Amino acid sequence: MQNKNIRKLNGKPLISYTIEIFRKWGKADRIICSTDSPDIARIANEYGAETPFLRPPELATDAAPKLPVLQHALRFCEEEDKTRYDVVIDLQPTSPFRKIQDLDAAFDEFIRSEAYVLYSVVESDTNPYFNMVQLDENGNAHLSKKLEGELSRRQDAPKVYTINGSMYFYQRNHLLRAKGLHCERERIFIMDKISSVDIDNELDFLFAEFLMRYGDKVSTESS
Repeated sequence: MQNKNIRKLNGKPLISYTIEIFRKWGKADRIICSTDSPDIARIANEYGAETPFLRPPELATDAAPKLPVLQHALRFCEEEDKTRYDVVIDLQPTSPFRKIQDLDAAFDEFIRSEAYVLYSVVESDTNPYFNMVQLDENGNAHLSKKLEGELSRRQDAPKVYTINGSMYFYQRNHLLRAKGLHCERERIFIMDKISSVDIDNELDFLFAEFLMRYGDKVSTESS
């Protein structure tokens, strides 16, 4: 979706919700928006984020992976400030329902655990031990992961989680050398389903508008 991050959600640009939660949290030394779009940069500035650079062309394509973008932003800011930032937090702008409590608790767990990386997750509705299948070379379907015996209820399967993309915490030295997300010291922070909503397409926008209006009622009836 073109210009998704600045599309209006309940009257405000989508990116504003992420910037505002970062500002209310109040523990970040700098709030940086990495973008190649002057329009996104302008709106991010209006809501209190810094845009000290525009992404170089090689990091501005749809296929550009996230880690080089974060590494570029970290190196730029450290060189500009002549300082070292020990923790980098990546909040994606398509997750407008995360709460300050989420950010605070995840940060505390990241520091306490001395993880190299911590990311947010939500309990998965599908489970490789119960209702996720894959095909073998003959086209036959099999459970993705097997246990001894057959489960009759998903609730009896080991819990699994989906990375919801809302929050990522990185230890500086690990981030600068990382080639991918996963490593030998990674932790998770579990968020609820509403806080985990990620806006990717038109249906997601409509659902988010619904939650903006009726989210409190949905949360009460679900508890």
